[in-house]
Formats: sequence, C-alpha cells, structure tokens
Amino acid sequence: MILLSVAVLTACTVSYKFTGTSIDYTKTKSISLDKFPIRANYVWSPMESMFYNSLSDEFSQKTKLKVLKRGGDLQLAGEIVEYSQTNKSISSDGYSAQVQLKITVNVRFTNNTKHDEDFEKRFSATAEYPATQQLINVQEQLVQEMIDDIVDQIFNATVANW
Repeated sequence: MILLSVAVLTACTVSYKFTGTSIDYTKTKSISLDKFPIRANYVWSPMESMFYNSLSDEFSQKTKLKVLKRGGDLQLAGEIVEYSQTNKSISSDGYSAQVQLKITVNVRFTNNTKHDEDFEKRFSATAEYPATQQLINVQEQLVQEMIDDIVDQIFNATVANW
C-alpha cells in the first residue's frame, strides 16, 4: 500500500516553464547568430558587440538551444540600421530639455524546421536623458537598456511566439 502511494505521488508531478518559449526540442536543437553590423549614419562602435553578446546570452540562458556561428535550425541575421538622437522637449528658455536616443535593428529570422515562421522585421527602442548631460556620460548605460529591450522583443517574436 505504501509503495503504491509513493508510486502514485511521484507519477503525478507538475512541470512549469517560466521562459515562455514554444520550442520543440525534438526538432530544434540549435540557433545561429550572425554579427549585426552597424549600418546607421551615426556609429558608436561598442554597440555591435554589446548587441551580439546580449542576444547570445538571451538564447543560451533562456533556452536549451546550442548557439552556433552558422548552420543552426534557427537563424538570426540583420543589421543595426538606426542609432539617432533627437530633441524631445524644449525648456522655457528655448533650449532642448530632453534628448531621445533611438536604436532600430533589422532582423531576418529563419526557422529551418518550420519556414512559415520566417520573417524580416524591424525592432526599435528609445531612451531619454536630460540635455544638461553629455551623451558620452550616459551612452553606455542607455544603449545597454535599449539593447536589452530589443533583445527581449526579438526573443519573444522568434521563440516565445507572443
């Protein structure tokens, strides 16, 4: 009787996934990530490696996919097409009060196990900083925040199917 109870209790386990992925790991085992070169008019060179590292970390930490340089079941390629800053608001003295940074990334996604999920799409993020600060003092932090936002958008569009 005790053995039967233990067997029933161990057979009735519940499993939850909190990453929100919808990957069939029997068919999809790897993802290849290309470098995303900067094709924007304004270039801040560390952004390319920051973006690639964040994208690679996202997929390796939140999925069981093996991250490859090429030949993956899933493939991500693209380029950073916009990195710009614009005046967001004007103060009472007529000068800029807020500056908005924007990053846009063009992404080509190929699912070699299910081609109806392939797409080419642009993802953007913005961040603002006071015009009293110089961009060089806030750039790294703001760019990383925008990259994290874009990487989340890409992750959700590719393997989370939100």
